[in-house]
Amino acid sequence: MNENQIITWLLKGDIALQYQVHRDLLGDDRKDLQHCIALTGWGKQFLSKRKPNGHWGDRFYQPKWISTHYTLLDLRNLNPDPDNETIKETIELVLDMGKAEDGGIPLGPSTVKHSDVCVNGMFLNYASYFNTAEKRLCSIVDSILNERMPDGGFNCRTTRSGAKHSSLHSTISVLEGLYEFRKSGYSYRLDDILNAKESAEEFILLHRLFLSDRTGEIINKDFLKLSYPSRWRYDILRALNYFQYAGKKWDDRMKEAFGVIQKKRNKNGTWNMQAAHPGQVHFIMEKAGKPSRWSTLRAMRAIKHFETEKQP
Repeated sequence: MNENQIITWLLKGDIALQYQVHRDLLGDDRKDLQHCIALTGWGKQFLSKRKPNGHWGDRFYQPKWISTHYTLLDLRNLNPDPDNETIKETIELVLDMGKAEDGGIPLGPSTVKHSDVCVNGMFLNYASYFNTAEKRLCSIVDSILNERMPDGGFNCRTTRSGAKHSSLHSTISVLEGLYEFRKSGYSYRLDDILNAKESAEEFILLHRLFLSDRTGEIINKDFLKLSYPSRWRYDILRALNYFQYAGKKWDDRMKEAFGVIQKKRNKNGTWNMQAAHPGQVHFIMEKAGKPSRWSTLRAMRAIKHFETEKQP
């Protein structure tokens, strides 16, 4: 397929995909499509699973992928109308349940004192996207910034097992949250957020997105698999999509990861979803091992952004 044929194929997918294709590949921010994301297709399916108490699953973080937390993250990544009242109501319910002692979102009894920086990053991402009041998010920002490690990144295991080195998993979730907070127009601790953002981006780039800064070996082969939804897990396409979304300029340390993505392209111009993270789900958006509209859209918009950035 040529590029126009691939675009046509993408536009046969869910309306959330249609909206992002128009916005990111065609340069046409179709608000009419965005308004319908919560009313049909995957958006409607997620919202239909919401319980009368305003939550999903059993509680905020259980069971993993059908919990309130991960359902809100899935909904945010569909890019529905940010003023969706149903979603905003659930975010307020979570905040009304109280904060951990460090100001973050508790997952349960074990995190009442020290919350999880990875989850805080994801929460800040969707809470900011859905226009939560800034004052309700300030303590979460504080808790995240307090977890910044000497190497510039973040690791949710620092408060559990005393980790001394940042994690790519935690760092990408925090970056997404901090960027969305800034993008939403909030002003709280902007200088500190910008400094943390720059050091966390540098941490990822230092590792060339997937390689050890000491040995040059692949840190984890799973980082090269194209999965969606990403959940809390890091991979190189997620990182490239973050850098694209944040408007990051080309950096030669992206070269190896960029090359891996290009080599994964099928002969017909699409990309597969290579793996699905195991666990209970509300429904399956796409099957692993098959051409994936999510993988194809995400690869194409990263390539479009960085090929443009590399032009003299």
